[in-house]
Amino acid sequence: MNVHQVLMTPTITEKSTILQESGKYTFRVNLKANKVQVKEAVETSFDVTVVDVNITKAHGKRKRYGARISKKPDIKKAVVTLAQGDRINLIEGL
Repeated sequence: MNVHQVLMTPTITEKSTILQESGKYTFRVNLKANKVQVKEAVETSFDVTVVDVNITKAHGKRKRYGARISKKPDIKKAVVTLAQGDRINLIEGL
């Protein structure tokens, strides 16, 4: 998988903003990406040193519209811990 296909979007929520103060940044990543690919993608895209990567997969919820049942897409999230002193400015990166 290409490095540019791994990271989809940064997650900007209240919780992720609080985590940024401790050097942890959250991203939505490709469903087929693993920890090594996420680490390489963040290091090359933002020119920082990654210490740790935690990944979680959230299954999409089932929604009902009358008799029809549909499913929201699955997502994979990664929490990336950076080395002390490294920072990512996500506002400029958007």
